[in-house]
Amino acid sequence: MHHRTPSIQSDVAIVGAGPAGLACAIASARHGLKVDVIDAMQPSIDKACGEGLIPDSIAALSALGFDRNEDFCPFETHQLRGIRFFGAPATVPTIVQAVFPGTPGLGIRRTVLHQLLLQRAIHLGVRFHWQNSVQGISTTSTGTLIQTNRQSLTARYLVGADGHHSRIAAWAGLTQSRLHSRRIGLRQHYTLAPWSDFIEVYWSDHGQAYITPISPTEICVAFLSNHKHPTPAAALQHFPELQRRLAPALPSDTPRGAITLGRTLHRVTSGNIALIGDASGSVDAITGEGLSLCFRQAAALSLALKTDNLAAYQQAHRRIQRLPTLMSRTLLLMDRHPRLRTVALTTFQRHPRLFERLLQIHIGHTPIPLFDPTHLLAT
Repeated sequence: MHHRTPSIQSDVAIVGAGPAGLACAIASARHGLKVDVIDAMQPSIDKACGEGLIPDSIAALSALGFDRNEDFCPFETHQLRGIRFFGAPATVPTIVQAVFPGTPGLGIRRTVLHQLLLQRAIHLGVRFHWQNSVQGISTTSTGTLIQTNRQSLTARYLVGADGHHSRIAAWAGLTQSRLHSRRIGLRQHYTLAPWSDFIEVYWSDHGQAYITPISPTEICVAFLSNHKHPTPAAALQHFPELQRRLAPALPSDTPRGAITLGRTLHRVTSGNIALIGDASGSVDAITGEGLSLCFRQAAALSLALKTDNLAAYQQAHRRIQRLPTLMSRTLLLMDRHPRLRTVALTTFQRHPRLFERLLQIHIGHTPIPLFDPTHLLAT
């Protein structure tokens, strides 16, 4: 049986040491705040995802103090030039692509990214409490008392970065939300030299398959579908061209599954409690925006914590979430309606500039008010 240690005092206690929690810890520590992070697991923490950092994710990391050339050099990664869509051959054999404007993206294993974030947080003096499961919270005169299975901590602010089924959100009364979509993801790594430096997205009537090069010798394949695929091999049967590509490849680990939700919370703050990452709502993984969202939320939340103004974070969170939510709903319409998907992909093929500008909007390179599709179709 574990005995609780005397209460630890901090400015910010963050529950959850995934990318969202670590990014918030880093940003808060850079503002001079004393930060404690609590997690029931031990590092490194993995999760099924596409493992591609698109350019706005890189920019958001830069805002947190990361230098692409220096900080990522010790790790195996792969540069990503852009995004390529493959239409289902049974409907229309379309291939459309667009190059990222400016800085390329980066393919990186989720565990490697976690290690990078963790090292930076430790360097900044963030204290970690691993294998600590939060049992309850209560309000005190100086903030919030957090009771774990091992100890108690008191913090002026409490941040819930504990995922879709956030206990912090439930205790704070922040669970009221709208569910837009619910799908199932399945990820598998393969030992195979990447054949492309694009993120490739294969579309079918059974969802999408995302291929992301993550090193000179390995690729990540992530399947997204309304139905659960029992194995990656079963999922590949719906993507014959990709199946042929992967024929000589060997799986390099065990498959990992996850639920991806499109969910909007009515509020993400209450008193001195705030939510971040999937705990604060999410967009379907089809957008590839999950990491970028939590990095940008971290910058906004840390500033709000520093200035004692969580209302500013509530407003910033809505603004940050708006465009990815719109993109998610648009792409999910293509997933649900094969005819619409066919029309969209053939239009992109005929007017590649349209696809390029949509990608620019998607990564925040071109503001929506400047986007004029009629002008694009005329060029």
